[in-house]
Amino acid sequence: MMQKVILVVIDGLQYETALTQMGFLNHLVEKGKAAHLKVISELPSMSRPLYEVLLTGTPSSVNGITSNQAVRLSKEQSLFHLTREAGLRNGAAAYYWVSELYNRAPFHFVEDRQQYDESKPIQCGSFYFEDAYPDSHLILDAEIIRRKQDPHFLYIHPMGLDHAGHVYGSNSKQYRGRAIEMDVILANLLPEWMDAGYQIMITADHGMNEDGQHGGTGDAERHVPFYAIGSAFQPGSYSESMPQLAVAPLVCKLLGINPSEAMITHSYPFLVG
Repeated sequence: MMQKVILVVIDGLQYETALTQMGFLNHLVEKGKAAHLKVISELPSMSRPLYEVLLTGTPSSVNGITSNQAVRLSKEQSLFHLTREAGLRNGAAAYYWVSELYNRAPFHFVEDRQQYDESKPIQCGSFYFEDAYPDSHLILDAEIIRRKQDPHFLYIHPMGLDHAGHVYGSNSKQYRGRAIEMDVILANLLPEWMDAGYQIMITADHGMNEDGQHGGTGDAERHVPFYAIGSAFQPGSYSESMPQLAVAPLVCKLLGINPSEAMITHSYPFLVG
């Protein structure tokens, strides 16, 4: 059965920080309205490689996006390709590297800032290129796409937490404060999305260490949260961890479309039915 899906990827959100600072998301878990578990990110725990992991369900050793300097179009079938080919609408409000992976590389800062072209893999796109671009603006960019374009799959990617982590480190009031701010922003929109019947997933690409870095194998860098809200999910806090490669095929399952041949098969204990 096809359902509409919103995937929020909060760049640089560490697992423990989500648990301790994001009060509304954890309130939904406590009150039986959301599922929660840990995701183990792929390696390297860097942004561009993990965008590719989340959106194609393939590791760097397969897809070739091995570092942040791999500025080229993806060679894999992404969730944007798959939804378009299935006759569904998609949209993204995200950092410009996402546009470079799936629509055009390198990014043209004037022509590619706003993109509305049904022939492209990302059909409705709003892309930013400053790491300090306010999360509040980015979330509203996404909400405009949701209201005006009504996509079946909407990808939302704020960068503020990652930026704060790089500047101040993960053990800082600035990093924790950005997590709280992100939670408040989501708290203002999640009830509307829930009432509209969306299947909502909130996760991260990677975490952040105390040095303000990521890319290595430490738990602070690889352990990220996963919240799932909607009728497709059985609420609760789950002790099982999930590989990051399982996110893309889960989106396909919810949308009722076939995953790519490169995606893994995975069982999801938090799914209803």
